[in-house]
Amino acid sequence: MPKLLALFAWALALIAAPAWAQDPPAKPQRIALWRDGAPGFESRKNIPEQAESYWLKPVNDPSITYFPARPGRETGAAVLLMPGGAHEFLVINSEGNDAARWFNERGIAAFVLRYRLFRGKDSPYKFEHARQDAERAIRTIRSRASEWKLDSHKIGVVGFSAGGELARVTLLSPPVAAPGKRDAIDALSARPDFGVLVFPGPLHAEEKITPVSPPLLMVATNDDQCCSQPILDLLAAYRAAGASSELHMYAAGGHAFNMGETTPMVSLRNWPARITDWMTDRGLLAKWPVSP
Repeated sequence: MPKLLALFAWALALIAAPAWAQDPPAKPQRIALWRDGAPGFESRKNIPEQAESYWLKPVNDPSITYFPARPGRETGAAVLLMPGGAHEFLVINSEGNDAARWFNERGIAAFVLRYRLFRGKDSPYKFEHARQDAERAIRTIRSRASEWKLDSHKIGVVGFSAGGELARVTLLSPPVAAPGKRDAIDALSARPDFGVLVFPGPLHAEEKITPVSPPLLMVATNDDQCCSQPILDLLAAYRAAGASSELHMYAAGGHAFNMGETTPMVSLRNWPARITDWMTDRGLLAKWPVSP
């Protein structure tokens, strides 16, 4: 009888799947990381952002934009997406909003980080401020995990290019001091549970890799003059420490192949499937919450 009931439930799920698969995605929600603006820079909070076809700048009111997982597919896993842009602008669509929707379809909540850009024209910021934004974002997601029905132990980072540099320090370097007056959010851990680095640049901070460093997936192309060596160095450090890492180095395709949407290389068009393979092997894509 239990076996028949299980088969019946499975059949019902298959019948119902087309219905929920067609449900429209939930509307994204933008959330400021600090109510009054970034501590020490509150006067810049209302400086407007400028956006063109693929980029956005400047960022003076750091925030996350929450893209919920597609209803019915929730895994409880979440990723904080860090777009690249050489720390001068953010590649907000292909490495942010569009990537978020890709994760949503696979049952993963996504948060696009708008972080301060220290190489922007006349920028008053330093890389440390982008790190503060990233760490505050991880803590903010953890603080609302119950509200958003997330597993607080399945929160990772995904960084592209310059965003990969920021993801790397968030994963592997000691947190910077929380700015301004500390609150309850600042008391939470800023350390991600896993990371995906997509052609990350060479910038990083002091780091100590140990056997319990967060699991890491890395991808780049061998002909990327900027950003193939950093992941080779990280692979060697992870191997030496006995930590969990996986690397996919494709033969060609250059920089900024993103989620494979525009590249002519077949292998790069298909590379995002490595994310779901890897996350599945890590147990990150099981249905959430777990049935009693």
